Amino acid sequence: MDDLLQEFLTETGENLDRIDAELVRFEQEPNNSEILSNIFRLVHTIKGTCGFLDLSRLEALTHAAETLMGDFRDGAPVTSEAVTLILATIDRVKSILDAIEVKEQEPAGDDGDLIAELRRLARHGDLGKAPKAKQRAATMPAASKSEPAGSDEIVTRESAGALAADFVDKATNPTIRVSVETLDHLMTAVSELVLTRNQLLEILRRQDASEFKAPLQRLSSVTAELQESVMKTRMQPIGHAWQKLPRIVRDLCTELNKDIELDLHGAETELDRQVLELVKDPITHLVRNCADHGIESAAERLAAGKPAAGRIRLMACHRSGHIIIEIADDGRGLDIARIRTKAIETGRASEAELAAKTDAEICEFIFSPGFSTATQVTSISGRGVGMDVVRSNIEQIGGTVELNSATGSGTSFIIKIPLTLAIVSALIVEAGGERFALPQLAVLELVRAGAGSEHRIERIKDTPVLRLRNQLLPLVHLGEVLQLSESDKSGGFVVVTQVGNQIFGVVVDGVSHSEEIVIKPLSSKLRNIPVFSGTTILGDGSVIMIVEPNGVAQALGRVAPSASNASEHPETGAADDDAVSLLVFRAGSAQPKAVPLALVTRLEVIDCRKIEISDGRYLVQYRNQIMPLLRVDTSAQLRQQGGQPILVFSDGNRAMGLVVDEIVDIVEDRLDIEVASDRPGTLGYAVIKGQTTEIIDVGHFLPQAFEFWFRSGEMSMAPRPRKVLLADGSAFFREMLAPAIKAAGGCQVVAVASAAAALAALKSDPTFDLVVTDIDLPDIDGFALADAVRSVPGAASLPIIALATAVSRETIVRGRAAGFSDFVAKFDRAGLIGAIKEHSIGIEKAA
Repeated sequence: MDDLLQEFLTETGENLDRIDAELVRFEQEPNNSEILSNIFRLVHTIKGTCGFLDLSRLEALTHAAETLMGDFRDGAPVTSEAVTLILATIDRVKSILDAIEVKEQEPAGDDGDLIAELRRLARHGDLGKAPKAKQRAATMPAASKSEPAGSDEIVTRESAGALAADFVDKATNPTIRVSVETLDHLMTAVSELVLTRNQLLEILRRQDASEFKAPLQRLSSVTAELQESVMKTRMQPIGHAWQKLPRIVRDLCTELNKDIELDLHGAETELDRQVLELVKDPITHLVRNCADHGIESAAERLAAGKPAAGRIRLMACHRSGHIIIEIADDGRGLDIARIRTKAIETGRASEAELAAKTDAEICEFIFSPGFSTATQVTSISGRGVGMDVVRSNIEQIGGTVELNSATGSGTSFIIKIPLTLAIVSALIVEAGGERFALPQLAVLELVRAGAGSEHRIERIKDTPVLRLRNQLLPLVHLGEVLQLSESDKSGGFVVVTQVGNQIFGVVVDGVSHSEEIVIKPLSSKLRNIPVFSGTTILGDGSVIMIVEPNGVAQALGRVAPSASNASEHPETGAADDDAVSLLVFRAGSAQPKAVPLALVTRLEVIDCRKIEISDGRYLVQYRNQIMPLLRVDTSAQLRQQGGQPILVFSDGNRAMGLVVDEIVDIVEDRLDIEVASDRPGTLGYAVIKGQTTEIIDVGHFLPQAFEFWFRSGEMSMAPRPRKVLLADGSAFFREMLAPAIKAAGGCQVVAVASAAAALAALKSDPTFDLVVTDIDLPDIDGFALADAVRSVPGAASLPIIALATAVSRETIVRGRAAGFSDFVAKFDRAGLIGAIKEHSIGIEKAA
């Protein structure tokens, strides 16, 4: 391809990306003359160059767009229709440029449709045209004189001055274009120089005194400076990956019928070109996801007390050798209940497994392949692909994705990625007699375990764990993962590693030192091994493998315990089929207490400041519901500050917390109660791990938390809460009565403002158990509603409670005839709750 044409394609592509972003800004700020001048100058430059290169189709298209932009400069109003048309023109120009790049000539075609629309929106007339045409001839750059005669283009002194300023700026700040291939070759050469530098420094360390010491130190300094300079040539502002986002968000606003504002902060933050290319698609997908799933419609936002326009914010910054990118919206947040339901429907988790997970852990399901909560498939989402690709692409370059969501407030994704992939810092470790490099990007800390150390490796069901600052970290031996020779399983160094949100320990035999390494690609024969990401050459000339933390994380839990392990730890083996897992704790006295671990849903440490007292009962807000707290020893007092350990027992939608002083251990042992006890709350006493232990009767405490915990079948399956339809034309009474009904036995309440809405709700949802309606509704009265309800399929026997400001005998007689089950005065809240409970019991007996 001709060099001049190639240069034109490259420069025009960059200009078109800038025009996309500037046009969206201009639509939001139509009075900003600086933005308009930038757009006009860029379009004018493209048009002039097209004429110079005899690209007539492109010239005609850009000329029509420039004419419309000229009208804007003369004060014509900026409309959304006009901006959309210009953006469509830019898209057409891009498609023509793509064809030119392939065929090296302008493709045949007719753009009359776009040109006609552009001319229709442009103003016509001769006012002021003649003098400005003369002015243009005097000020137009030479490259644009090839435009066709009779052009109605308008160029003012301002645009000419801007063009001149642009040329002056380029002259005073000269730049050259260098091919990416040249930069990559230069980076490879510098990498080899770094390796040679490391080898020379390793030789120097083995000599006590050498005349080469001073020059080698100077060489090391110069090499570091050269390495830094070459790295800078590969660095690009992350704003290059954001150029298309304003246009994407604008198109999404049109497609989704939403109003969304995009805030960009830190666009000047630089990172390696290779990394930049790999994060473009994940960032774009997350922005689209925020617009589609996160931001609500204008009506929903106004109803929730939010501004009608949603906001998506992108922020980038340097932090500790990493790039931190945050994509956040102020939308509805993730629907935890919907994710939970979808996880069960797709078989990814059972109800019991989900009950043991936190909300943050449940949110992680959105990164599962094929997982989607969308109700229908659209061109934007719903196919279950995207979020899993986002995480896998980020993790492939050594990055992590952190998800935070607050219901009603919004969702944020925090991406943490390395600055570069070419030269990284690594920890040189030993396992099975071999050395390996572990990238320090994934290393949190280094811990010594074994004899003489405060940390020791423990085992739970033959699974090694490390107790580190009151946390149990799962461990994996690097030697076992790599299938190397046997190593010491009782001690060594534990490299605490983080991959995504997963933190675990990698046990190694030794740690040598840290070193900057140059990543060399793996041989094609080794690329299918997930625990290796590449190779490198150390300073002593040794070639070693680079361990991939993601691959080690995948192997976590798959390494089977060896036979030697079972013999070394007979107490944790599976020889005793009667052994059960027991949670040992202390509460109220020094004597240990225990409870079967299978009964415990979670172990929590809650902030004492969050514990509330109501009616002499201790309560705490736990997972969007109120959870009662009970004490094993009623004479013991709860802590006044700090964290309070509790054992959480849950079943369905109920949860109870048992307050303890200290969680001691989780053990495997036979549960033989040798001495029974008549004391409430205690089953008896057993010998656990050689110590007399009190076995707690959990069944004693559960009914104290919820009176009907043991109602028939409820321990095995939680009942569906009664669903009540409340119809009242007064928003005040709806807001007052709905919470009262919900609190009366955990009812689910759907409140509507009219009889029509009530009938629509009954027809669309046959699961309602009860209807509560005001007899004075805005469209039809409650009596007519009762008649209509009886005609709804499946609702003929539905109990209906009437609310009346004044209850008279005449009203009651009329209501009975209409089909009301009960009458309650509107201000008698206790009477209403009693009536609901009475009819709910009737429903249960009928069922």
